[in-house]
Amino acid sequence: MTTAPTAPDAAPSPPRAAIRTRVRIPLRFPDGWATPADVFTFTGLADGKEHIALGLGAHEGAASPLVRPHSECLTGDVFGSARCDCGPQLREAVQRIAETGGYLLYLRQEGRGIGLYAKLDAYALQDEGLDTYAANRALGRLDDERDYTAAAQMLGALGVDAIRLLSNNPDKAEQLTVLGVTVTERVPTGVHLSEDNVRYLRAKAEHTHHTLDLPA
Repeated sequence: MTTAPTAPDAAPSPPRAAIRTRVRIPLRFPDGWATPADVFTFTGLADGKEHIALGLGAHEGAASPLVRPHSECLTGDVFGSARCDCGPQLREAVQRIAETGGYLLYLRQEGRGIGLYAKLDAYALQDEGLDTYAANRALGRLDDERDYTAAAQMLGALGVDAIRLLSNNPDKAEQLTVLGVTVTERVPTGVHLSEDNVRYLRAKAEHTHHTLDLPA
């Protein structure tokens, strides 16, 4: 496990959001593992998108709950695409959070914020030899267009101001810290390596310094 870096200067706190609905849903994954989740929807989110939070395990009242901001990935989360590690990360995160108590923030930020169609366009460019970041730039997009303001608002609405962050991505910790969320610890996810996603994972480790222990 790695500890959080020194906090950068904080930005003004984002506007307050509020919980609009809380409903319990029994989750069951394709491998048969199951757990209940308290699913929260929100009003007042800065980007106007329909993000949700899953409260898992003993999530209420935890001093520093385990939290994963997970960006939506239709191809990986739903269809099991092996080109990325999103589906396995989602499965891992839900179980680990349920065991300790915390929240999975499911954020509607497909393709690191560029959207589903653009992500598939980037896949086509990757098939021609570009890595995942070069493909985004070839489309006139940024390497990563995600903004975690809504994530910070969701945590505020849930009454959470300090978290253990389940992520390999240092940008998530940096953005949340600037937005006023105290990251007490960065907890890496597992490395879900396959023949199909090794170039993708290597680009993340080399380009954006994800904490991934990959073979040479």
